[in-house]
Amino acid sequence: MAEEQAQQDRTEQPTPKRREDARKKGDVPRSRELTMTGVMLSGAGAMLAFAGPMGSRMLAAFENSFTVERDLLLDERYLPVAFAETASGGFTSLLPLVVVLVAAVLLFSAALGGFSFSMKAAAFKGERLSPIKGIKRIFSANALNELVKAMAKFAVVATIAVFWLWYESEQLLALGRQPVGEAIVTAFRICGVSLLVVSLGLILIAAVDVPFQLWQYQKKLRMTRQQVKDEFKETEGRPEVKSRIRALQQQAAQRRMMEDVPTADVVITNPTHFAVALKYDDAKRGAPHVVAKGKDLVAKRIREIASENDVPLFSAPPLARVLYRTTDIGEEIPAKLYTAVAQVLAYIYQLNETLRPGQRRPEPPAPEIDEDADYDE
Repeated sequence: MAEEQAQQDRTEQPTPKRREDARKKGDVPRSRELTMTGVMLSGAGAMLAFAGPMGSRMLAAFENSFTVERDLLLDERYLPVAFAETASGGFTSLLPLVVVLVAAVLLFSAALGGFSFSMKAAAFKGERLSPIKGIKRIFSANALNELVKAMAKFAVVATIAVFWLWYESEQLLALGRQPVGEAIVTAFRICGVSLLVVSLGLILIAAVDVPFQLWQYQKKLRMTRQQVKDEFKETEGRPEVKSRIRALQQQAAQRRMMEDVPTADVVITNPTHFAVALKYDDAKRGAPHVVAKGKDLVAKRIREIASENDVPLFSAPPLARVLYRTTDIGEEIPAKLYTAVAQVLAYIYQLNETLRPGQRRPEPPAPEIDEDADYDE
């Protein structure tokens, strides 16, 4: 009852981390019906494709086994040698079939859940020896499902095999009248066709079993809401770790920002509490944009870097406060600030020009800013 209630509480889809953890434990979806069908189809194909070469090699092995010189029959040391040669010849004749079957087992076993090997799955677990849990596994829904599939497989395979053997009865009886070499090749082909016909019936069972195994695996990995929350906390880390990560990210962003200060056209200051560095590139942007901004200690560092790199400082407290509040780094200034910023940039450009002898320095502008106005566009 408790297990049923726990299963009902698992309403959330499994997260990628839960899937990865299950894979590390060797828990991946598998379909024995798919593997069996694939192996039988591969074996049938190998028998049909290599019937000639396998028949010739097996015939040669038989001939070597029954061709013995009289003197060797009296040698007691010959029997082990003859047995080894016969076994080697038989295995060599069936080698193509063995290679295809091994490859098919590996390929179709991993077709559904991929290749997965875990020492945790192979480790000894005392609970597997528990008779109570063993009885529960015997009478579980999964065991019932396996029993139904086994009965269905037996019924399908037995029915198809009986009808096919009845259909091929004449060829089977005719094998005794054929030469040995031809009979061996024909027997391989009959076996291959028989496996192929039987496998076609198993395809139906595999087609039903594969979606069922995927659904059952998905259901088994489902999580409760609390498990999702706990995993999120574990993945994201502790609050102090996240705080440290944010601090490092801010430091990195601040370093990049300080590197852009020397490229600015002007730094508008408060003059002590705020500093906003502006750059105007009419070839790339339609309006000036903020390359750096800060207050207090950050503003002080911006002013220091600007002074070291001959970037003009312009004191306009209301404009500096509005720019700091309304514009992020990399953004263009609001349209309502175009006039005020244009006055400052025009003044800076005039200062950068070489003054002729006797020419008076331009008067700094006093841009008028309504700090209570809405500059958010």
